[in-house]
Amino acid sequence: MSKEAFGKTKDIRLGLLLWFRLARFYNQSNRLSNQHLKKWGLTIAQFDLLAQVGALQPISQQELADKLLVSKGNITQMLAKMEKLELILRKQEWRTKRISLTTKGQRLYEEVIPLQESFQAAQFEKLDRTEKKQLLSILKKLHDKS
Repeated sequence: MSKEAFGKTKDIRLGLLLWFRLARFYNQSNRLSNQHLKKWGLTIAQFDLLAQVGALQPISQQELADKLLVSKGNITQMLAKMEKLELILRKQEWRTKRISLTTKGQRLYEEVIPLQESFQAAQFEKLDRTEKKQLLSILKKLHDKS
């Protein structure tokens, strides 16, 4: 094997190792978050929906689907569940459905958002501030490449 081919093989292995580590961290983070959010009867997807609606209300159903990176069908199902839990309210404004939080949803938003944000941030406490900035910069670079 030539020196160049050997180097390329090592780069591929390193890339795979990075991908596996990142995937494992992401999956572990999701498991921990789901466990943490069980206290409020929420999943990560429901938390994300609650956070987006709470921050941007009233938001159109299409804008919300775009923010959550889900299909029209998925957002409809998610909203139906959240509506059943009396956390959100959908209002038809001509051809657009606008979503906002109910009083119950607003109370939950105010309670859970700061706690979940702290919980998520704590998953990076092993890194110092410089390492966090470096990781953020690297992840942005990877995202911009896609």
